[in-house]
Formats: sequence, structure tokens, C-alpha cells
Amino acid sequence: MYNSKITSLQGGGAVARVLGKLYPNLSKAHRKTADYVLANTFRAATMTIDELSEAAGISLATANRFAHALGFDGYAPFRNALVADFASSLAPVEKMRHEVQKSATSVEIMSAALSNDIRNIEATLQSLVPGHCDQAVEMILKAERIFVVGFGASAFLAGIMVHALEPFCRTVLSGVHPGGPSQTGRQFFKLDERDVVIAMAYPRYATDTVRLARRAVEKGAKLIAFTDLPHSPLVPLADVTIYSQTERQLSPTSDAAALVLIQALCDAVAHRAKRSVQAASQMAEFVLPWLYLPQQQQRPVVSKAAGRAKTAKTAKDVSTRRKTKA
Repeated sequence: MYNSKITSLQGGGAVARVLGKLYPNLSKAHRKTADYVLANTFRAATMTIDELSEAAGISLATANRFAHALGFDGYAPFRNALVADFASSLAPVEKMRHEVQKSATSVEIMSAALSNDIRNIEATLQSLVPGHCDQAVEMILKAERIFVVGFGASAFLAGIMVHALEPFCRTVLSGVHPGGPSQTGRQFFKLDERDVVIAMAYPRYATDTVRLARRAVEKGAKLIAFTDLPHSPLVPLADVTIYSQTERQLSPTSDAAALVLIQALCDAVAHRAKRSVQAASQMAEFVLPWLYLPQQQQRPVVSKAAGRAKTAKTAKDVSTRRKTKA
């Protein structure tokens, strides 16, 4: 019988189309393999032939013959076709698969990662467009309200930006809430042309960020995009885009260059803001009770027995002085 799971295969790529045509004619063992692939498409795309064989409960020979039965030259082309349906999502996994096969010490890996981030920051510096930087700063300073939104790792970056902009902008709000994206949508319902939304999305791009950015534009708000490349889904929506290079070998994104760029833009806002020094001073004074100061060091702990002895000695000294005066 035709397998209804075929219609729900995510991506609808080459493997889905082939399985849709050939499934009724597959052998029992190959249907078993097909059922596993259809139920675990993304996972299957990341598996070696040995891993698929074990997970699906089939032999290596069956896994290889299954690929041939679908018209592929072998398991590798079959897996490549699966990967193609998830190209952007699986690219970091494929890079990691390649990198972890290399022999290297921990310090070599750490040094390579730091060197990679330095290259990203240098590339980000070279890609700065003066006009775009000025436009972004001006939009932020003129905004009635600023909403900073990002999900996944970008949520942490967004939080840092909110923290850095607060002393110099009247109203800076985080678009990330415990209620999730739907709560942010409720907040965005009130947006208008006086507001600015700063949206952050780096590979792998979060759908919620793109959807909310689109809604913000529909409501008339101005949009500043922080992203990596011109093909980012945020670019067509944005009034101005600030790019940072975020390539990394063992993870989807390098947050270092993105963070440095965020801090750099906040410095530019602080420099252009009116009464920025006074604002920073007042903010520092206001939060002073929560800041650690040297004089707040605790006094040496005195035991109860020692405390009672000291109290008794003090009382005795006072009594002696009174008798002397009398």
C-alpha cells in the first residue's frame, strides 16, 4: 500500500519525489528502510551508512541496495540528495563532521577558533558602509521606542544591545518574552512609524524573527537588520542592514563578530546622543547600590564567645570609669 508519510517528507526534494513513485514496487526490506527515512528524514540526512543500517535495523548491503533501487549510484549520492533538502540547516553539521576527523590538540582547536574570530572581525570592519552606520544611529536616536528582537543565540545578543542602549535612549525594549514569539507579536501590534525594530538573525535563521520583522514593517515601523549576508531573509525587509561575518568551523555561527559589531554601534549611539555623559553618570549613580565597592567588604567574623567576652569587657570598663569619676 502507498505510504502516506511520503506526502509529509520535509523539503519535498529529490528523495521524496523518487520514493513517491517507487514505494509501491519496493521490496519488503527496502520499504522498511524507506519507512525509517520518511519518519526520520533530517536524522537520516546526517547518518553514515553504518548509522542508518543500525538505526533502521537493516544490513549494510540492504542500505546500499536501497540507494541503488532509488536510482542513485550508491549510498553517498543518496545521502547527498537528502542533505540538499536541508542545505542551510545541515551545513554546520557537515562542517563539523569534516573537522572532527582531523587530529588536533585542544590548544590547536582553541587557537584556530580565536584566529577564525579575528578574521571575522576584520572582515566585518572592512564591510562597514559609512552611510548605513550613520543612518542606523540616526534612526535609533530619533525613535520613540526601540524594540530589539532575536531568537536562539541572537536572543542573548539582543539582550546585550538593550542593556547597552538603555542609558542613551528613552525607551528600549526586548522583543524576547517568557510568553514566546506570540507575546512579542502582541507587543508589535502597537507599533507605528515612530518606532524602530532592530532584528537579529544569523545562520541558522530563526523563522520567528523574520515573521515578526515582516509584521513590524507592515505596521509602519522602521527596521534595522543585523545579519550576515545579502541573501539573509531580513535584508529585503530592512531600511538599513548592518553586516557581520559569522563563519565558524564547529558551530553554525560565530557570535564574537556579531557581538563586537553590536557594541560598536552602541558606542556610536553614545557618542551622538545628547547629554550622553550626564546620562551615563546618572545611570551609574542610580545603580550604585547594586555595584560592589571596596568598603563593602565584610568585617571579620567574630565568634559568639569572643563577642560576649568583648561585650563584658566593655561593660566592665564603663563601670570602672564611672566609679573613678564618683
